[in-house]
Amino acid sequence: MASALDNLSPQQRALVDTWLPGATVEKDHSWGLVATTVLEMTHAGSRFVVKAGGDDDHHIQRELHAHRHWLRPWTDRGRAPALVRGSAEAKLLLTRYLPGELVLGSAYADDPGIYRQAGELLALLHAQTAVRGDNYEKSENEKSLTALSGPHRIAPSTVQRLRAEIAGWPTPPATLVPTHGDWQPRNWIVHDSAVSIIDFGRAALHPAASDFGRLADRDFRRNPALEAAFLDGYGTDPREPGAWYRSRIRQAIGTVTWAYRVGDEAFEAEGHRTLRLLQAEGKGSVGSM
Repeated sequence: MASALDNLSPQQRALVDTWLPGATVEKDHSWGLVATTVLEMTHAGSRFVVKAGGDDDHHIQRELHAHRHWLRPWTDRGRAPALVRGSAEAKLLLTRYLPGELVLGSAYADDPGIYRQAGELLALLHAQTAVRGDNYEKSENEKSLTALSGPHRIAPSTVQRLRAEIAGWPTPPATLVPTHGDWQPRNWIVHDSAVSIIDFGRAALHPAASDFGRLADRDFRRNPALEAAFLDGYGTDPREPGAWYRSRIRQAIGTVTWAYRVGDEAFEAEGHRTLRLLQAEGKGSVGSM
């Protein structure tokens, strides 16, 4: 497994050697689709996780910010990995290893109790602060329009309809809270029946409902009992219909275009499916405030 360290830049390798001298790599948890290396390592009898971004990485800086400003409600409870060291310049972070089984692909993925815990944890994150985002909706619309101008496999007729629809959307102020950005069973782990959270590379200030998107497209759709349990844990439902619809369309556009760029055909197909479902449901009329 020593070859896994070869994926790190010289600067990253030097920092790892300084932070964890003589450490050994136990497992490579890297995803493979993007230039991010995730290594489980052992040093002086303790386990750590090293996460290193590639040259074009923008996630490590966001992850470091989340660790330093937003994760304490979880780390104080042992429900997220604690940051040990980090370097935004080197695009590198070191955390304590957090034991657990990934919820995705396990029996836990259909357990309402797991989703209730996930709702409780998400509420803790969102409750820390809230700011008014006067330009948030406008900025997000512009990002979607830019994405539609780039490479993708959305049908030209669909692109035309989306452009026309987005151009007519209102841009009211939004309430922004700390969000995880990829809230789904792929980033939940279970140990001794307790749910913990990993992967904060998409953490940012966004509307609370934005963290419901992946669950709505997958788990809530296949099993409404999971949605009911999640909302019971979260305590309320922040999904105002108009803003929620706009958010889902933007997320689907982002899914389709990003997945096409990195070659994740299954994820790309999911984005196309969501776009079709939203159009079939006739939700365009709720794009208003």
